[in-house]
Order: sequence, then C-alpha cells, then structure tokens
Amino acid sequence: MRTASSAAPSPREAPSAGAPGASGRPGRVVVLGAGMAGLLVAAAAAAHAGEVVIVERDPLPGGTEPRKGLPQARHAHLMMSGGARAVESLLPGTLEGWVSAGARRVPLGTGLVAFGPQGWYPRWPGTQFMVACTRDLLDGVVRDKVLALPGVTYREETEALALLGDARRVSGVKVRTAGSHSAEALEADLVIDASGRGSQAARRLTELGLRPAHEETVDSGMVYVTRVFRAPPGSERFPVVSVQPDPHGRLPGQGATMLPVEGGRWLLTACGTRGGEPSRETGEFEPFLRRLRHPLIADLIAGLEPLTDVHLTRSTVNRRRYFERMPDWPEGFAVAGDAVATFNPVYGQGMSVAAHSATAIRGLLAGHGVGSPGLARRIQRAVGRTTGSPWDLATGEDINYPGAIGERPPAASRVLRGYVQRLMRTATVNPVVMRSLFDVMTLSAPMTALVRPSVLLGVARGPGREVRNEPSITAAELAVCGLGPRGQRSGS
Repeated sequence: MRTASSAAPSPREAPSAGAPGASGRPGRVVVLGAGMAGLLVAAAAAAHAGEVVIVERDPLPGGTEPRKGLPQARHAHLMMSGGARAVESLLPGTLEGWVSAGARRVPLGTGLVAFGPQGWYPRWPGTQFMVACTRDLLDGVVRDKVLALPGVTYREETEALALLGDARRVSGVKVRTAGSHSAEALEADLVIDASGRGSQAARRLTELGLRPAHEETVDSGMVYVTRVFRAPPGSERFPVVSVQPDPHGRLPGQGATMLPVEGGRWLLTACGTRGGEPSRETGEFEPFLRRLRHPLIADLIAGLEPLTDVHLTRSTVNRRRYFERMPDWPEGFAVAGDAVATFNPVYGQGMSVAAHSATAIRGLLAGHGVGSPGLARRIQRAVGRTTGSPWDLATGEDINYPGAIGERPPAASRVLRGYVQRLMRTATVNPVVMRSLFDVMTLSAPMTALVRPSVLLGVARGPGREVRNEPSITAAELAVCGLGPRGQRSGS
C-alpha cells in the first residue's frame, strides 16, 4: 500500500476536512477505482472528508507509465477544454502540469484540421481547446496531484469483493489485498464506485436486495487501431488532424485522428464500423487510411518511422446504467464515471464527463457533508444529469451506422437530428455556429447553446454557399511532411 503525504491541511482546508460522517467522527470516503474518474472523485472528496481511501485492483504505475487495467490507453485520448477546466478547478495547476510534461494545449479551431461529416471546418480562432498527449501522461499528472492531497491514501493491488450493509445503507466495502488469504471490512461513511467499464455496482446492488437498474446500449460495431510514429523535424506546432466517420452514409463509418503527443511522436488512431473495420496487420494500416473519405492523413504519415506495432480494441459500445431512476437507493453509496456510462471513444467525452461529475460531487459534499441523509441519492441524480447530454449526442450519432445495434430514437429525436445535421453543415461556413458547436462538443456549454437565437438564425439561413472542399491545412504544414501545396510528395 502506498500513502499520500501526511502534511497538515492548510487553514482553508481545515474546517471541511473535519466534516463529521454518519457516526459523528470525521467522515471517511472510499473510492473504488484509480482511473481518471476515481482520481477526480477522490480529489472532490478530499476537501470535505477526514479521510479518502482509493481502492485499486492493479499495481500503481510510476509516473506516466501505462496502467495495467487500461489497455485502451494506447489509443488517442482528448481532454476537451470543458473537462480540462473542471479538472483544473478540482486540482489547480493540473493544466500547467500536463503542458510541462510534454502535452500541448491545442486551440480550437486554429489548431485543428478536421473533415467533419458535412465538410472541412475552417480554422477560425475560438475560445475552446483540447489537451493533446497520451492517456498515460494525463493520468500520471492527475494521479501524482491526488496522492499528494492531505488525507488521501491509496491501496493498490486490493480487490473490492462486496458492499457492506443492506438495501437501506451501505456502510463500507469488503476488500482483499493481493497475497492475503483473508478479507477485511473497510468501513466508510460513503463509498463511490468509479471502477470503470468492469464495475460490479449493478450486481452488488441486486445482491443487497434492490431492483436492477435499467440499462441501455448502443453498439455501432466500431473497431479501433492505433500506431505511433516518429514526428518529422519542425512539427512541434503541427495541428491535430481528423477525418471523421460519416454516420449518415450507406457505407460503414471510417475515420482517423492524428494526435501530436509528447516525445516528438504522432499517435494515429483509425476506426471503422461493421463491414469496414481496420486490421491489426501492420501492412494494412496505411492502405486503410488511404481509403478514408480523404487521404490526407495517409499522405502525412507516408514514409514516417513507425515506433510501435498496430494495437486493436473492440470495446467501443455505448452503455448507460440509469441508477438515478431506481425507486430505492441505499444511503452511503454512489456510482460515477464509466461505471455509470461508457461512450464510444470517437467523441472524446468520457474523461470530461467524469470531470464534470466530480465537480458536482464536490458541490454536494460541500453543501451537505459526507454522512448527511439523502446525499448518495443526490450524488446519483447529479451524475445522471451530467451524463445525459453527452449520452444523447453519442448514441444519437452511433445508432445511424449500418448494422448498429440498439433502440432507435423517438420521432422527436429524429427531428433534432435533422437540425443538428444542418447545423454541422452551416458550421463549415458560419463562425458563430461553429463556435457554438465547439462549445458543446468540448463540454464547455450545455446543449441549449445550439438553439441560441444567433445560432438558430444561422442554421435557418443555412450554409448559403458551397462547403469547403479542400483541407484547411497550410502549405507550410504540408512542407513539414515533405508534401507540396497540393499534397504531392516533394520531388515527385
């Protein structure tokens, strides 16, 4: 077991750090899972509980090394500005820590070359950004900050076996540490399950005698492959390049994102839905990219030195458990992060949703105290509200791919989908509409931002002229990759 620093809390932290739990003693919060969601939940709880214990099944990696329980970390991960700001509010200095460790703060849209379903987006300046780096770097910086918080301890290689308590109240969790033959009872005033896609929260609640939570899934059948390349000299400010899948065509959706990451590398993730899946064979990687809706990314990486093999992942189903709708809910237990909802990674929303959920949890802990009656139910409803709009965005698109599995949206949603399609097309020529779209896509504004009067007016007028047919990449950026202004290889 590794523990955080035992430094005394600052005067600002001292009053809330001694907040009483249900037993009248300083409250203890146990967080299951040390992924991004679990770490952020722990940060949210740290200022309002006497003790926060993070329970993690896998060993703790050092620095920015890969975490055993996160094989999908090899693929492209984007921390959107809405999520980054939420993380910064929980852990001040995190954004600077990411950048200092090699991440890039990429402005939207000047730092993005993107071919959306309705055309190429112009590179107009805006107020949003994304953090471009590997998932291991994102997690490593956050993990170090959380473990340095007063009152936070980390129990690695420790498995959560069952919840303690009954259907009325959860009083802790039964755990067993690797190498031990016996389990122990880890009592808590509040247990928050943030253990990810493999969470057993639904089963554990039924074991307590509660009705199962309603669950929905939407599976586009998307498969991901990733390979890392050595970036060409002079590419330190190179944009993120994305050719997005089109969910509204008759063919399988195929796309790719090229992400400049730390260490002078380009991380390239490609994806395809049923009937158009990419292969893990190295010889098929570049040909797949060349068959996309535009071959720009294939042209950019042609001739670059690959640094890894091709890694493939099929775990892309959208799954949501509606815990907040359960008629009965125990005191002392809540669920957050991927344990509530998993998203197709193509939308880059999972980490940002987790960050917003954690800030909501912090607000409830500040207002009600760790052991207050009804707190767990309030937390679950807040997490559900945070999840709602991103879920609607992701599944409303994924259900349109050929062969997608899931419940079709109601007629009202189909009308909204038509509006969003026209909005996305208008965004390729209208800066007001584009900035509002980026505000929502980065989880920096609610869905209602898409129906502001200025946006409604722009969408009503429509694109008004032909959508841009050529990539918004500059001649100087093409030259970095040895390409001429029209994308031809120099000297050819």
